[in-house]
Amino acid sequence: MNQAIRNSWIVAITLFALLFGSISYVQFFAADALNKNPNNNRQLIANFCSNRGPILVSGHPIAESVATDNDCKYQRKYNDPYLYAGLTGFYSLGNGQYGLEEAMKEDLAGTSNDALFERIAQTFTGAKPQGRSVELTIDDSIQKLAYSMIPDGVAGSIVVMNPKTGAIIAMASKPSYDTNLMASHDSSVVAKAYDELVQTPSINLFGSPAFTQTYAPGSVFKLVDTAAALESGKYNKDSVLANPAELAFPGINYALPNYRYGQCYSQTTATFKFALENSCNTPFASIALDLGQDAITKQAEKFGFNDSSVKIPMGVETSRFPGSTGVLDPPSLAQSAIGQLNVTATPLQIAMMTAAIANDGKQMKPNLVQTVRSPDLKTVSSLTPEVLRQSTTPAIAQQIKDWMVSVVDNGIASGAAVPGVKVAGKTGTAEVANNLNNAWFTGFAPADDPQVVVSIVMPNVDVATGALLTSPNASKLFKAVLKK
Repeated sequence: MNQAIRNSWIVAITLFALLFGSISYVQFFAADALNKNPNNNRQLIANFCSNRGPILVSGHPIAESVATDNDCKYQRKYNDPYLYAGLTGFYSLGNGQYGLEEAMKEDLAGTSNDALFERIAQTFTGAKPQGRSVELTIDDSIQKLAYSMIPDGVAGSIVVMNPKTGAIIAMASKPSYDTNLMASHDSSVVAKAYDELVQTPSINLFGSPAFTQTYAPGSVFKLVDTAAALESGKYNKDSVLANPAELAFPGINYALPNYRYGQCYSQTTATFKFALENSCNTPFASIALDLGQDAITKQAEKFGFNDSSVKIPMGVETSRFPGSTGVLDPPSLAQSAIGQLNVTATPLQIAMMTAAIANDGKQMKPNLVQTVRSPDLKTVSSLTPEVLRQSTTPAIAQQIKDWMVSVVDNGIASGAAVPGVKVAGKTGTAEVANNLNNAWFTGFAPADDPQVVVSIVMPNVDVATGALLTSPNASKLFKAVLKK
């Protein structure tokens, strides 16, 4: 009799262990696979209606989940949506998720592998499931200032970053939109909004053009040529460069003209200092023809061109040199060397290149995420500065830095000057169509101890408008950041 009872207990305990183990496995260990199954519509709805973690800027939520009184217990709410749409993206049941909502989805939903014990604790304590919070590197006041500098009707982007850490201080772009429309529980509202938004030219619907869109970089690419020239050993700070009014090519009816603004036409030879101060075209085109396509490509890649692996944590569109054209003939190489033809760059890439020069040649990994915290506010991860690559030597970076200071002090980037602060800068004007240009500024301050990089692009504007929207706005941003 005792043996029968003992056997019954063994069977019962074994069944209980199997049942408990199965429940635990499904709830915790198999949860990720089940949740990610595209056929699991019930889980998709549950995730959409869950208490997703907030995205924070300067301690305030720019995206958060708020309780509702309907069957979907929570709804995503975006604060200052136009200001941050290009970063947060949106979380929509019918149209997916983009931006930080997608890139940080496992942390925000609380479903990442390293959140297992958080989920177990929530289950046993009866606490309502809640995602982690994601604090950004963005400074709210600098973001607002940068956004205000882009006029309505201009598809511009501005990137502000710390060259020593790679932390992105501001990333603003227009045109923008109200991300709350995409988070609505009313599917007809979402569908109507989506159909209208996808027809809006240059909108940051799937991420800020600062990291998703490439533009012809124009003369800011001359910084690559300069680094390549100094790296080659064929040129030095005292080199005298040919500076003809135009660069002719045998056998074809084409000549590359010098930059028609500034003082380029005042002399037929130039130093690097003069050529950069006035953004002369023909000296840098001649350097590229002398060094060859491979040398310019190699240096461009040292600054991050042709690298498709960068994440901030969203994937970044690849900047290209020489583009998809393969081997360039001499006229094409000359045009490419001054940032035209098929050369393209994101504003973020130009900021990264500039930051490498500012940071003694070391290019840091750019990042938007400062800290991730669990629901009980314990730090899960925080930004650790990471070196991506050595773009050039400290000595060459210092020489280029000195010349960029002269571009602001004595050249065509004088609008970027800040009283009492040594500013380094470079302008760019890339011709597009209908007498319009991509207007650029990129630079950093203070030049003797760089704390901030500013890169600005205003596409499809005339020369006068571009001059007003780039260097002077960079000066205001330098002042604002350095006051903090």
